[in-house]
Amino acid sequence: MGRIVVISTGGTIASRWQGSGFAADADGNEVMATAPLPENVTVEVVDLFSVNSPRLTTAHQLTLLRTVHEVLADPGVDGIVVTHGTDTLEESAFLVDLHHHDERSVVFTGAQLPMGAENGDGPGNLYDALLVAATTRGLGVLVSFAGRVHGARGTIKTQTLAADAFADPSGDWLGKIGFGKVTVLRQLERPAPLELPAMPDALPRVDMVMHHADGDPLLFRAAVEAGARGVVLVATGAGNATPEFVDAVKDATARGVLVALTTRVPAGPVTEIYTHGGAVDLVAAGAVPTGTLRAGQARIAVLAALLAGTGPVEQERYLRQALGMPEAAPVYIA
Repeated sequence: MGRIVVISTGGTIASRWQGSGFAADADGNEVMATAPLPENVTVEVVDLFSVNSPRLTTAHQLTLLRTVHEVLADPGVDGIVVTHGTDTLEESAFLVDLHHHDERSVVFTGAQLPMGAENGDGPGNLYDALLVAATTRGLGVLVSFAGRVHGARGTIKTQTLAADAFADPSGDWLGKIGFGKVTVLRQLERPAPLELPAMPDALPRVDMVMHHADGDPLLFRAAVEAGARGVVLVATGAGNATPEFVDAVKDATARGVLVALTTRVPAGPVTEIYTHGGAVDLVAAGAVPTGTLRAGQARIAVLAALLAGTGPVEQERYLRQALGMPEAAPVYIA
């Protein structure tokens, strides 16, 4: 069916006992040796790094993004599988998807149980991911886990320990895997991809701040003062906070900081319904609502926009493009 390149980055699928807990230390060839290959699939391994995914940095993720593009520059490659830790898989997969302009699939997978565990899920997930990468086209970047296929956009880790760890809380899964076959159940709408960013000398800081009862914008303002060029406000409900947060957002955007608005609620879109510090006022103050994207992927969208644009207006335009939103209407002052 095809020639698949496996890019190994660590995570639980590459983890072994370290005396007090598990940590990634196996290389890509060791990970591949745990899994059978689908019929007529050949595999090449790229050992990119081997770290627990909570330790990933923006530099790691951009290195992964560029490696994906370098691999796909070879027309003889039929697809890519990325083995990745589950904690930040949703962020890396979405970053690659935002810049993915190829018909060939890039499939992220991992494991909830470490290497060598009895009834471990890594080998089966890896087999399925290879099958998905070899047999699907035109779907963008995918997440293959526990016999299901998800589009990268909107898919997050929803279970800390259970095998079926990933889902899009606001949408259905994309396909399923069984009996050596991948069944695609629906098509995805994806916005135009962003251009591959250059590796800047200094990476932009993007922070996340959550609202809660008694919450005030102290930490939001502290992020701006610490040099954040982007801030994701994780609001309550459909995207609501307080008048004090509205003032903080207005001050931040006036300084050229890109502010995105998401919610701590598991499913559903950010929606402009309420005033008195709600989404109506936060959006009017300059925050960009992120639809059904939750905090981790909203942060990646902000990061990608900052890397793509050269000023606040252009960066907001790229953020809206990444979110699949129309450009903001111009404001006319009489």
